[in-house]
Amino acid sequence: MFADEDLDSVSVESVWRKSQQGAQESVRVKRSATADAHLVLFCVTRFWFCLFQRACQTPAVTTEHAGVQTGSKTSRFTQTEPQEQMDPKRVFSGSGSDPPGLVDFLRRVEELLIRELEKNSRSHAFDGFRANWEERSQQVSHLHRLEHPGAQEQGLHVTAVSWSCTGSVIACAYGRTDDGDWTNQKSCVCLWNLDRRGLRPKQPDLVLDVPAAVTAVCCHPERPALIAGGLYNGEVVVWDTSRTQDPVLAQTGMSADSHREPVYQVFWVPLEKKGEFGVLSSSSGGRVLLWTVDPDQGRMVLVAAYAFVQQQVPHSSRLKARGGSTVGVTATALSPWDPDTFLVGSEGGLLLRCSFSSQTPAAVTSEGRSVTPRAPAVFSFRPSGGPVHSIHCSPFHRNLFASAGTDGLVQVRSLLQADPLLSVRVSDSYVFQVQWSPSRPLVFAAATGRGEVQIFDLARKSLRPAGTIQDGAPGRTATCLAFNSQNHRLLAAGRSDGSVGIWRLSSELMEQRPSESLQLEQIANQVAE
Repeated sequence: MFADEDLDSVSVESVWRKSQQGAQESVRVKRSATADAHLVLFCVTRFWFCLFQRACQTPAVTTEHAGVQTGSKTSRFTQTEPQEQMDPKRVFSGSGSDPPGLVDFLRRVEELLIRELEKNSRSHAFDGFRANWEERSQQVSHLHRLEHPGAQEQGLHVTAVSWSCTGSVIACAYGRTDDGDWTNQKSCVCLWNLDRRGLRPKQPDLVLDVPAAVTAVCCHPERPALIAGGLYNGEVVVWDTSRTQDPVLAQTGMSADSHREPVYQVFWVPLEKKGEFGVLSSSSGGRVLLWTVDPDQGRMVLVAAYAFVQQQVPHSSRLKARGGSTVGVTATALSPWDPDTFLVGSEGGLLLRCSFSSQTPAAVTSEGRSVTPRAPAVFSFRPSGGPVHSIHCSPFHRNLFASAGTDGLVQVRSLLQADPLLSVRVSDSYVFQVQWSPSRPLVFAAATGRGEVQIFDLARKSLRPAGTIQDGAPGRTATCLAFNSQNHRLLAAGRSDGSVGIWRLSSELMEQRPSESLQLEQIANQVAE
């Protein structure tokens, strides 16, 4: 049933193995092609490298090192060799090269020396002393000499100077200080800006022409363009320098309310309304008037009037005064501490403390005036030996003021005492103006009839001048002066030759010392002899 039989073999070809062999063959072909490409690239690169070497080969570059130009160097040291640090224990041990007995001596005097040092530390002998290691500088130095050729040709004097509230502009009034009738002589007010580049000392930056001699000038404390002036004919004028066509902002004119004698001083006075100022004027006619400015109408409006007559002067000095019934006012000062207080000096030497709030009617006729004059005097000081030319209140003490006049003295006075606290002989001639320094409580300056401006420092033991300003020809009067309240180094001084000198003060005359206010207080508290 079953039998052996040989059959032919049947083979089945593997599809998977065939596909794998194909893939491997493809990889071998790619690798071979890549290797061939790398070989070709290497050969080409080698060929060009060899070619480049043959074409660009240069000879070997030779180098050489050179030194600096100098052949040697030198080191320098300080003049002294470094000191060896000493051991404190060795110093007091007595070892080394100390002189014999030095250590014993120091130990003996140690207790006494410490006791004296403690005593000196409690002493006030050198309070306020400052060592000056620098060379002593000149007390005052000259900066500018301002002149107006037109005024000098007329023989006009500088009658008053005033600094603007910025401290850069100086206003100079021209008139006459000698005897004579100068009512109809034309004059001017000149202004120089010292901060202006290219300052021309003989050419003012602005000239205000005035139909009469100017006897007083005062710049506004807050508005640099406003200037108040008093004239020899009794008028009061306010100029606005920002108005190029007509600088006259307002004026009193000649009326029953205005002055009839020369106006010697004008001031800007703060009014009750904040930010508003009036103009206070005084004249030798015996009246002090307070004006407001009406720019729309171009006129000054009288708001208060004060008159001085002998009958209403406090009794302590009335019998000693000289002159007629009218008290001719020649000097006025405002208190920076009390807005109700002002001081008055007269031709007869009277010095009066006055009150703006006084309601006592003055014993004068009204003469058609719009405001009834009041008598403001409340206290009399001992009269001076001649007419009072200047009064100035201290900016550092509420009770102190200085006065000066024809007797050549500057008297330091207290509002609380009739007699002067201190009298300083400034000149054998007149003293036209005195003014306290705005930065040094014990320093004041005085313009004299001999042409000198004397600067005094009450902190010194000697009452000799700490500085003297002499400018111009001998015999010319120093008529006025003004410290610069903004730049305390500057001082202006006017002269009768029509020139104004601008001076620079040294630090010694400008910088306040530590104990200076205390010294001023001691002067104010002393009892007059």
